[in-house]
Amino acid sequence: MKTRAAVLGRTGWARPFSESRPLEVVELQLDPPGPGELLVEIRAAGVCHSDLSVVDGSRQRPVPMALGHEAAGVVEAVGVGVTDVRPGDHVILTFVPSCGMCPSCSAGRPALCGPAAIANASGELRGGGFRLHRDGTDVHHHLGVSAFADRAVVSRGSAVVVSPDLPWDVAALFGCAILTGVGSVLNVAAVRPGDSVAVFGLGAVGLAAVLGSVVASAAVIVAVDPIEHKRQLASDLGATHVIDSDDAVAAIREITGGGAEHVIEAAGHPAALEAAYRATGRGGKTVAAGLPHPDATLTIPAVSLAGEGRHLIGSYMGDSSPHRDIPRLIELWRSGRLPVERLHTGTLELADVNVALDLLASGEAIRTTLRPQPASTG
Repeated sequence: MKTRAAVLGRTGWARPFSESRPLEVVELQLDPPGPGELLVEIRAAGVCHSDLSVVDGSRQRPVPMALGHEAAGVVEAVGVGVTDVRPGDHVILTFVPSCGMCPSCSAGRPALCGPAAIANASGELRGGGFRLHRDGTDVHHHLGVSAFADRAVVSRGSAVVVSPDLPWDVAALFGCAILTGVGSVLNVAAVRPGDSVAVFGLGAVGLAAVLGSVVASAAVIVAVDPIEHKRQLASDLGATHVIDSDDAVAAIREITGGGAEHVIEAAGHPAALEAAYRATGRGGKTVAAGLPHPDATLTIPAVSLAGEGRHLIGSYMGDSSPHRDIPRLIELWRSGRLPVERLHTGTLELADVNVALDLLASGEAIRTTLRPQPASTG
């Protein structure tokens, strides 16, 4: 069948993307789902910094590649061996197509699935190979999803079935931003009632970390970002203090009486992570949730780890188990405790994907979703 998809032909593009137009919406050939796979009609796809980092070359991926990894849609068909999902089911797509059997999956940490990491790095589906083609050339999949499209074929492990009453623009955000941000607080930092938390970087992941801190009943929540409207939104979402990036370390140490017990870095920059570490108190946890450039390095006082009982922890997808955590997070949304819709900035058509990249890169948007119009199945 045919589908439209936003394809990146090379990396290293410069802004403004609305002029350079790195993503081209083109018609591709889409294979039917193979064993253990699903065909999904995409209803909403969030534009995330992980997409942007491939476009600007900060994160190298094989090209040509159909981008998009945070999405929700309707199952149209299932492959051989899929017995627990049916056509018509609503699903949230996640960017780690966990296998369920490797050591990480068996240990309850599917975000670190080894076979999924290999497939994602190669731009293939976990079942092997490609389902997208253009003029006889294979097109790589982005993180097993490639959701900037009318339709996508994904591994069963990439999909979580959800209730059909969940709004599409809300549902999509659970697949990446919410899992990553809330998970960094609840799963990785393990924030307890009365604790102090600071969050560096108030994109969708950082703001989700603020929401997670509120859910965890943290007593002090300090939100740090240079952009004023993001600080204001953090305050509206429950942050007790909001500060600019300048002199953030000194401010946090003063607010918390020596450093926060938990500091979440969601900016994806080594300087932000170093500042987050300096803002962490003795015995505290610094959680790295952002993805910096692969060549970036971090410098911290080595003695502080043992001498001050400090913890520096990485957090990939919030160390979440999507099939366990997404239903729980949705229930928090239903109860009003996790207002995910506040992170949704606006909706654009698939053809405006390069505009959406500009809105994200400039800091104007928190999370823009794309709403494709279904293509014919010819």
